[in-house]
Amino acid sequence: MNDEQIDLEDGIEPGEALNAISYTIIGAAVEVHRVLGQGYSELIYQKAMEVELRLRQVGFVAQASVGVMYKGEHLGEGKLDLLVQDQVIVELKAVDELSPIHKAQVISYFKATRIKLKLLINFNVRKLKDGIKRIAL
Repeated sequence: MNDEQIDLEDGIEPGEALNAISYTIIGAAVEVHRVLGQGYSELIYQKAMEVELRLRQVGFVAQASVGVMYKGEHLGEGKLDLLVQDQVIVELKAVDELSPIHKAQVISYFKATRIKLKLLINFNVRKLKDGIKRIAL
């Protein structure tokens, strides 16, 4: 992952296998950002990430559906930008800056999926390391 260090936002450090997957995802994001730069829509970055993950032979599901429950009642479906190897949720953004609502959105996916590691990636930054948040619960 070059010499960029990504800080763990919350929780405890995930295991070695999850770290390896997350570094592969971050490497893919760095490559997408290197080639495209900032300024495109989230959809463009999503498609580019899909291409890059396929090139790296990383299994993923784009726009994976997540059931939202409330007191035993199914309310509807949420969508994950990327679910990588059924172990890491990746939420992609192209905004001026990440805000608390973006982190809250990713944490809500934990409640729905129990997947412990999430990556929140904002491509609308000069240096991608400034746009990556790892959230472990």
